[in-house]
Amino acid sequence: MKEGLQMGASSTVFTLVTENMVAQLGGQKIHPVLATAQMIEWMEWASRSLILPYLEENEDAVGYAVDIVHLAPTLVGEIFSATATLTQLTGTKIVTDVRAQNVRGTIGHGVFTQVLVAKDRLSDRISQLKQAPLQQ
Repeated sequence: MKEGLQMGASSTVFTLVTENMVAQLGGQKIHPVLATAQMIEWMEWASRSLILPYLEENEDAVGYAVDIVHLAPTLVGEIFSATATLTQLTGTKIVTDVRAQNVRGTIGHGVFTQVLVAKDRLSDRISQLKQAPLQQ
């Protein structure tokens, strides 16, 4: 990882909640509000956005751990933000506090952890998985 990433650095992303972001299970809409999985996806994007400028050419990061609570709904047509703040950078682990907010306040918060990996090693592992027979 390149030098310069400081504890407390943050990144925020914004998105508009659309119909395809509502809570669904088994292809059926459950609730007409932002799905927890979608909120977490945008928290992950905020975390990734924070580190992208600091990744070396043959380096990437993958999601490792998620500890997030979803506190309040966000309606279709509303904008929400996801902010990631760096709290720990130890070896290959990158830990961010994450928070999502809409116009009414905080809708979710928690911790998202990524792990640095070599791109070629990740690519090799994916190739191995594609060639391996599936087990019943």
